[in-house]
Amino acid sequence: MLSQKVQDHSRTLMSSFAFFDQDSGKFDSKNHSECPDKINHVCLLKSGFSLLDANFFNDTKMLEIEKGAKELNIPVVRANRKLVAADNGGLHNPSCLVFNSAWTYDNAVHGSEKFSYPSRSGVYRPKTEEDIAFMSILELGQLIKTQQIKSEELTGIFLKRLKRYSHVLESVVTVTEELAYKQAKEADQLLAKGVYLGPLHGIPYGLKDIIAVPHYKTTWGSTSFKHQVLDIEAWVYKRLKSAGAVLVAKLVSGSLAYDDIWFGGRTRNPWNIEEYSTGSSAGPAASTSAGMVPFAIGSETAGSITYPAARCGVTALRPTFGTVGRTGVMSISESLDKLGPFCRSAADCAIVLDAIRGEDPDDPSSRRVFLDDPFSVDITQLTVGYLEDAEMEVVHVIESMGVKVIPFKLNYTVDSAQGILNFTMDVDMLAHFDEWQRSSMDDEYEAQDQWPLELRRARVIPAVDYFQAQRARGKLIREIRESFEVDAFVGNATDWEKVCVGNLVGMPVIVVPTGFTKLSDPPSNNTRRRTTITTGIYAPPDHDHIALALAMAYQSVTDHHKQRPPIDDLGPDDSIRYPPKAVILTRQLRG
Repeated sequence: MLSQKVQDHSRTLMSSFAFFDQDSGKFDSKNHSECPDKINHVCLLKSGFSLLDANFFNDTKMLEIEKGAKELNIPVVRANRKLVAADNGGLHNPSCLVFNSAWTYDNAVHGSEKFSYPSRSGVYRPKTEEDIAFMSILELGQLIKTQQIKSEELTGIFLKRLKRYSHVLESVVTVTEELAYKQAKEADQLLAKGVYLGPLHGIPYGLKDIIAVPHYKTTWGSTSFKHQVLDIEAWVYKRLKSAGAVLVAKLVSGSLAYDDIWFGGRTRNPWNIEEYSTGSSAGPAASTSAGMVPFAIGSETAGSITYPAARCGVTALRPTFGTVGRTGVMSISESLDKLGPFCRSAADCAIVLDAIRGEDPDDPSSRRVFLDDPFSVDITQLTVGYLEDAEMEVVHVIESMGVKVIPFKLNYTVDSAQGILNFTMDVDMLAHFDEWQRSSMDDEYEAQDQWPLELRRARVIPAVDYFQAQRARGKLIREIRESFEVDAFVGNATDWEKVCVGNLVGMPVIVVPTGFTKLSDPPSNNTRRRTTITTGIYAPPDHDHIALALAMAYQSVTDHHKQRPPIDDLGPDDSIRYPPKAVILTRQLRG
């Protein structure tokens, strides 16, 4: 009935669990005398029930429950496990319990089928490859469209940068060189025939390595799966391929999408390579920041878009839950996982989102989210709130552009958002990696205090309490919806409470670079390394276009997002020490 690990643990904790009466606060000497030397069966049951916060049952009831579990529960559990839990990663047999993040259900007649992109006439090819590498998608697209550069040459420029910096930043798992040149050549041939697929035509990009591409490794960042090749075309990869984009690399995911540690090392921040990138989308963030790709696709379950984007100083969008299909993507939690773009600018994020949004027929949680065109939003008609932790430069800039801004507070009474998220994420993850844990593959995990510890704890979360957490989540969503009395709000993108609330509700946020500060402990007086400053612009679910429009307005009159990290030019007396002395963060980020 109880696992061997639980039984062994029970013996060491018996004085705490089996003989302690939680109601009276005293040890039960009568029960203690019944088990003086040898722990009997009932005492073991008491210890096990205490782990489930269910030690209110008397001895007779516990024995009755044990009998029922053996006769009824365990056979069903084992039958279900045999049916759906033999493969790891949650790639097959999605849950029929689908989370819908929409606040209203009348949006089917609204929104744009496709966005209308602004023209970029007068764009000319720069003299250096370095300048080309940091151009925006619209600028690169104009170079390709006007045949100032071919996709094949552009692809070569980014492949060279990927190879040059990957060993320093530890942000690349696989360079997909053969596939990249094949796709680039096809893009050039189409253009020669007069066929132009849009602004992503011939543009190189990278995918987080939890996203499957046939014939290439999809390692999930983990020692357990570092040789894994999945014969699956992820839905998001299909969408980008149909838009003419060119895949140049599979980029680092933290091991099983948990923080920035992976089987090959730990990804670093281009703005200060003695820091880690944070968050499991570390590879997409660092590679985009360093000009190794024009854009990349990452994922977030709990902070893994927002944190690395903020650390590496790039613009990134965590879309409304359900906007981007997840077929072919390793799953942590089917009601929390989201895919989103890391880019040079908010305009680039809008372009990429437009290409990858839509209903994925094999992902029950995906929806056809109808968004208005962010390039056409009249921001002067918006009311935008700002929280106490907002970067006020953003607030003042958009106010000067005609936006009504007001102080704002997101009010809700649910005080356990962080716990709700952990319950949801950990139990769902364990369902997707049940076999991994049962076969002790977790013993070779890169950081034992991360998934192995969390998923062992998740094993003893009762189903009823998992469901109670979902009920509490529903209450939180209702309270947030009632409190959201503005069109959008500006606030810290990496505050952990807001990360938990935003992901539980399914609301979009765009991370916007707003400046830099000096390092608190610089390696030299002349270093060019910096700490990036960012903020988040949040919108209600299905209103990503509002956040994008406000971010584009801010970036139209500022240039923080155009700055380049000093990975080639750290300054006099500031050399790269390798391997760097990295800054360890205490919070671990998933997804």
